[in-house]
Amino acid sequence: MTEPILFTRSLPVAFVVLLQFLLPPLVAVGVLYLLCIGYGERFSAFFQVLAAAVALLTVLLPRGRPSGNARLMSVPLARGGTDLSSAPLPLAVRVIVRWLVIVAILLAIGYVTRYSGTFPRRVVLTWIFVTPVALIVANAGMQELARRIIFDPAIARRVAFVGCNEVSLALAERIQAAADLGLSVRGFFDDRNAERLGIAGAVRMLGRLGDLAGYVKRRGLDVIFVALPVRHIRRVVDLLDELRDTTASIYYVPDIFVFDLIQARTGEILGVPVVALCETPFCGYRGVVKRISDIALAAFILVLASPIMLAVAAAVALTSRGPVLFKQRRYGLDGEEIIVYKFRTMTVDEDGPQIVQATKSDARVTPVGRFLRRHSLDELPQLINVLQGRMSLVGPRPHAVAHNEEYRKLIKGYMVRHKVPPGITGLAQVNGCRGETARVEEMRTRVEYDLEYLRRWSPLLDLKILALTAVRLLRDEKAY
Repeated sequence: MTEPILFTRSLPVAFVVLLQFLLPPLVAVGVLYLLCIGYGERFSAFFQVLAAAVALLTVLLPRGRPSGNARLMSVPLARGGTDLSSAPLPLAVRVIVRWLVIVAILLAIGYVTRYSGTFPRRVVLTWIFVTPVALIVANAGMQELARRIIFDPAIARRVAFVGCNEVSLALAERIQAAADLGLSVRGFFDDRNAERLGIAGAVRMLGRLGDLAGYVKRRGLDVIFVALPVRHIRRVVDLLDELRDTTASIYYVPDIFVFDLIQARTGEILGVPVVALCETPFCGYRGVVKRISDIALAAFILVLASPIMLAVAAAVALTSRGPVLFKQRRYGLDGEEIIVYKFRTMTVDEDGPQIVQATKSDARVTPVGRFLRRHSLDELPQLINVLQGRMSLVGPRPHAVAHNEEYRKLIKGYMVRHKVPPGITGLAQVNGCRGETARVEEMRTRVEYDLEYLRRWSPLLDLKILALTAVRLLRDEKAY
């Protein structure tokens, strides 16, 4: 949405935006070229290839937004939660993190192609340490230039909101905090007054909905965000007809936050715009990132844990009758049945229409099994499930089919947790939701954490959950 609002007003604004886009590759390549001259090295074909690679990476890698106002209000993604993963980072941190990612990719390419040794080490090392400093200085200068040009009130586009609600208030505050958009919020139109809305003195009310067209003609508003609820779509159509006699740009902001959103995003299908209200977080490249990290980490842990697993298998086989591995049907991705592996910890092998959950002093648990369950060693065979693609290291814990069929009738949204592969550990487990679920409320809490994981997923969140899992294994009283 930024581009059509930003580019329609001023050539200097478009120039600054273009310069901001080209600045990182220009600085990175420029520093490399100057260092070659300074060290007396020829800017050979190898350096030219390196320059092209780093320019391409600096353009393709996503860039975070400026830190803006620290008091920026987050739009709630669901009742009771905000998108914590979208918090803006300071300029220096963003620049350094992106540069480290670029360097890591270049080193990996150099290692695979065996060309890393062809570059003079002193040039490359100096370039790696000097470039982020130059990028920080250049970006700071660009922000100052943008502040003088883009933030000029004389060219800021005047904005008004139709409908005063949670979504429009959040968007208005974000616009006010992100001055680089070149927008100036003038106020709100709503048929309810400020006292009835409970915002007296907090925002500027410009009039009722019927006053909008006349106000636009008299005051020359540039952009109008219509944020009426979906149920008022007839009123939205009427407002569009009334505004046809003006030159204002109009955007519809649907109040989709009345729904319990899972990975909400906008897009298009064959040219038709659509809004995703409930979707898996592992679409496209994110699914690739999730799968590659699962394979790499699971294989690494499996190699390290193989001596422990052999010892556990021997202990299970020697101390009780029955198979070493316990196999149980559970629901996996998209609710399809999968077979989950665990070391056997009980004297029974239940996988029928009725399954009794293990309790704290369950007589069915063997002495060795109690130790394994206490330290979660019985879960280690699920690393094989991860390599098979049936499970993930992190995700909602899979439940027995019998329990799934019971709870899906009692808990709203229970099956949505199956839009991602089940995990060996998850957000619910690191927040204390382990062990027996004697009451429906306990399972409901666990499901709420699972759905929150779907909303907030990021690779960083997975790493955080894995780290917290390692800590909890040392002092988890609910593992029995």
